[in-house]
Amino acid sequence: MEITAGSIAVVTGGGTGMGRELCRALARAGAHVAMCDVSEENMAETRRLCEADAAEGTKITCHRADVSVENDVLAFRDAVIAEHETDHVNFVFNNAGIGGGGGFVDGPREDWEKTFGVCWYGVYYGCRAFMPLLVAADAGYLVNTSSVNGFWASIGPGVSHTAYCAAKFAVKGFSEALITDLAVNAPHVKVAVVMPGHVGTSIALNSSKVLGHGTALDMSAEDVNRVREQMVARGLPVGNLPDDDIRQAMHQRALDFRDNAPCTAEQAAEIILDGVRNDRWRILVGDDARVLDEMVRADPETAYDPSFFSGLQARGQFGGIMQTPAAQD
Repeated sequence: MEITAGSIAVVTGGGTGMGRELCRALARAGAHVAMCDVSEENMAETRRLCEADAAEGTKITCHRADVSVENDVLAFRDAVIAEHETDHVNFVFNNAGIGGGGGFVDGPREDWEKTFGVCWYGVYYGCRAFMPLLVAADAGYLVNTSSVNGFWASIGPGVSHTAYCAAKFAVKGFSEALITDLAVNAPHVKVAVVMPGHVGTSIALNSSKVLGHGTALDMSAEDVNRVREQMVARGLPVGNLPDDDIRQAMHQRALDFRDNAPCTAEQAAEIILDGVRNDRWRILVGDDARVLDEMVRADPETAYDPSFFSGLQARGQFGGIMQTPAAQD
C-alpha cells in the first residue's frame, strides 16, 4: 500500500527509536502523523525532526498516553479525530514497547504485568481504538510490532525473559489471526506483524524509567543483587564487584545496545515501510532476525539448548547481547 501525501498515520511510542524514525519517514512521504508516547520531551524532539523534513502543510501532532491504560489510548484516538479533523486513518503503527518482567518464578509481579501491559495490551487497545477508523478509510494498514521474541522466547541461557516474550508471542498470534478476520470483514484493510532483531533503540534505557526504577544507575541494592546473581550464573566474574560498578556496567550495556546494534532505528523504519508498500504481512527486521527465524524453523526442539546459542553466535548473530555461560563455552 502506497504512503501518499495527505494520508493519516498513527504511531505509538513515537518519542524515540523506531517510533521516531517511522514518524520521520512517514512525514517525508507526505503523511500527516499523530504520535503518542509517555515522554512529552521526546515527542517534542520527534515533532521538530518531522517538521524539518516534511512538506509544507503536513500536520504532526503529539499526545501523551500510556498505551497500557485503555482510557489513555481512547483519549489519544479522540484527540486524533479532533486535531486532524478526520473520521478515518490510513495507517496505525502499534510500536510502543518496553522490556522488563523477566522472571516469573522469581521476580516482581508489578514489573511483569506492566511490561506485558505495554507490549500486549498496548497493541490490543490500539487495535480496538483505531480499527473503526481504519475500516472507515478507503484503504488501511495495521502494523503491529512483535519481535524475534515473538517466535523465540529467550535472550540467551541463564536469563529469564518471560513477560516480554509472552506479550510478543501474543502480538504475533493476534496479528496473524487478523489476516483472516480482516479478509472476511474488512478486505480493504491489511495487517502486518513486525519482528525486529537487535535494533539500535533506547528501549533498554527507557524501560526501567517506565517501570518506575529510574535508570540503571538508580538501581536499588535489591535489584543490583538480583542482576549480580544472574551475571554470576552466566559465568561472569562479578561476584565481588561493588554495587556501583554493577550499576555502571548495566548502564553501559544499555548504551551499547542502542549504539552498537547491527541495524539502526532508521534502517528498521525503512524496512517496515518497504514491507507496507509491498503489501507484506510478515516483516522481519535485520539479518539476525532472518537467521534466527531460519534456525528456529529448522530445528525447534533444540531452540533452547546450549548448542543452539552456540550455533547462533557461530553464524555471527547476537554476539553483543547474549552471553553464553562459561561452563557452556
